[in-house]
Formats: sequence, C-alpha cells, structure tokens
Amino acid sequence: MSGYYDDLETRSAAERAAALAEALPEQIARAQALPGYAELLAGVDAASVTTRESLAALPVLRKSDLGRAQKGAAPFGGFTTRPVSGFAHVFQSPGPIYEPGGIAHDWWRLGRFLHAAGIGTGDIVQNCFGYHLTPAGMIFESGARAVGAAVLPAGTGQTELQVQAAADVGVTAYAGTPDYLKIILDKAEAMGVELGITKAAVSGGALFPSLRDFYAARGIACLQCYATADLGLIAYETPSMEGMIVDERVIVEIVTPGTGDPVAEGEVGEVVVTTLNPDYPLIRFATGDMSAVLPGASPCGRSNMRIKGWMGRADQTTKIKGMFVRPEQVAALVARHAEIGRARVVASREGEMDVMTVRIETSGQGGAPDAGAFEASVTELLKLKGKVELVAPGGLPRDGVVIEDARSYE
Repeated sequence: MSGYYDDLETRSAAERAAALAEALPEQIARAQALPGYAELLAGVDAASVTTRESLAALPVLRKSDLGRAQKGAAPFGGFTTRPVSGFAHVFQSPGPIYEPGGIAHDWWRLGRFLHAAGIGTGDIVQNCFGYHLTPAGMIFESGARAVGAAVLPAGTGQTELQVQAAADVGVTAYAGTPDYLKIILDKAEAMGVELGITKAAVSGGALFPSLRDFYAARGIACLQCYATADLGLIAYETPSMEGMIVDERVIVEIVTPGTGDPVAEGEVGEVVVTTLNPDYPLIRFATGDMSAVLPGASPCGRSNMRIKGWMGRADQTTKIKGMFVRPEQVAALVARHAEIGRARVVASREGEMDVMTVRIETSGQGGAPDAGAFEASVTELLKLKGKVELVAPGGLPRDGVVIEDARSYE
C-alpha cells in the first residue's frame, strides 16, 4: 500500500495557495446562486475571495440557520445545488436537521482516512456505525469501497451475532465508535472466539489514550478521524498520531466561539469549515466543536494544516457513548418533573467505557424522592441510559454548567 492516498497530501504551500485561489471563488459563486445564501452572501464579490484571510471576512453559517431554512424550504433549506431527487439519500440529525447523501465515488471522502489507517484491498471491514436515519454507516461504507475493502454492514447491537459473523467472515478491520470495539472484544473473549481484527478506524467520540493502549496490547492499530454528517471528513489521524491532518477538500478555521474571528495559532476555539463539495457548498459552517491548530508539519510527510482533534463543545453539548447530549434536553428533563429543581449531566469513564450520571437536585415534593422514578425520563429525553443521583436543594454548583465532561483527554 502506497504511503499517501494521492499527490494532494504532499503539496507545497505555494501549490495549496494556488489551488485555493482557483477553487474558493468558484465555490462562493456556486453558493451565491442558492436561495439559502441570499442574505448571508449578498453583495460578496466571489472573485475576490481567493485566500483564507478573505474567506474569514464572510459571515458564519450555523446549524440553527439550516434548521430555520429547512422549515421553510424542506428538506435542505435551499443550500444544495441539486433537488432532493438528485441525491441518493436523505439523512436526519438531531434538531432535526436533514442532510443529503450521494453514492458517487467516496462522496464523503472517508477513503483518505481509511487508507491512512492501513485499510485497503483484501480487508473486510466490520462497519458498526448506524445505517438508520443517520449517515455514519454509509459514510464509512463509501470510504471502504473507495479503498477496495469489503464491508460487513453490522451496525450496533446483537453483540454475540457480531462476534460470530466477524469470526465466520474473517473480519480484519473495525469501523465504529471507539468504545464499541471493546464490547465486541470482551464478548469474543467470553465466548472463547478468536477474532482477526488488526486495524480499527473510529469516530463519533473521543479515543482516550488508555483505550488506544488497550487495543494496541491486543495487536490492533486504532486511528481516529473527525467527520460530520454535513461536511464528511474534516480531519484524520495518520500512523504518526501527532494531531489530525485536515482533509484536502475542506478549509478549516479556528475562531472565537460565537464569532467568525480567527484565533491565534495554538489557541483553542470553535471549528468553522468551508467544504468544496459542489453538491452541498457549506461556507464557513460552524460545527460547535472546539479544537486548536498544531504548529509545524506532521512527521508523516503530509503537508496540510493539523488540528488537535475534538476538544469539547462551544455550547456545552457533549458526546457520550457516541450520542450528543444537549443543554435543551437537560432543560426538558427538569421541566417534566415539578419536584426537580436543577439537573446536571456528568460524563465520566469506567472500564474504558463512557458513563453518564444525571445528578438531580430535588426537594422530594409529594414524598421521599426516588431515583428510579426519573430513570425513564432520562432515557426518553436524553436518548441514553444513565445513572441517576439525587442531591438535596443547593447541592449542585451555581456555575451555569448543565453538562460536565469529567473525562480526561490527555
């Protein structure tokens, strides 16, 4: 397998600047022709937007903007260059927000990451990302096809069947959230089944160093990428594991949260992405994720900008067990039960797995409070099962935090 996916990965700074000066005005002009950008890009001279600096002068597009536009012009809000019938799939993300999906060669560009992870012809990938409503399963499947790997479309759940299928088929690689592979390996050990997985490509949650070490001790090289339903691949790890290399078809900026102002190199800020996808030209799209630019070049030889990877959310939204938990969900929990004064979600780790604890401040109106009475509401509203811990009135900090991430990313 060649060290690089293509020649784009090792371009010089001058080559990158020239390519940007050509592609960016075309993408801005493409976006300006769409109803969704009628106000955001009004009066912008597309031909003059040729550099990262000139791009930074444009307004930021947020998910809330997409949501509002989609309510008035379903399903994509006037942000796509094709009608809905021109796409292969329509996906749904929390909000709800609807995203298009294509089946053209590697439409989401995940092949670049899978190649860096050593996955290619001859590999059989057990794809444990979801295939229902959300696009993650299709995103990774299209990437696997791009590098010549076969796919076992496993999704999540039915772990015993997953173990048996992996053994019967001869699976060599895993794709899914960082935690779920450990569940599969633990189940295989309990069943006395030996698996042949030696490569793992993960996303949808933080890959903690201790978990990566757990896999390495079992002969599995595990790398992670940063991708979203809207943008496809944003950045990815290589075997050097020194930050994440930005994909060749996006432009990443790190800005002060809530603004469009770029921060200094190395400073933590919100990730804003411009994609060069002609079907879905998102311009300065704010992800809500936090990261920082790493200085210098990667020792792997790829010359594009590097970021540190996912470093939390600008709005307290936190990913737990591969699912986003948002402040408004916590607010809905409090509103449902009159006896709840405040609630605070705490994300932690136990045995290399995410754990969600919901701390509920309650006075116990109508009798002694019962944690079990709140568990069904937690599962329904937060979409995850979690521990419920009751505290007396005044027992939660008054610091504005409703979702606390107590996990260590070092």
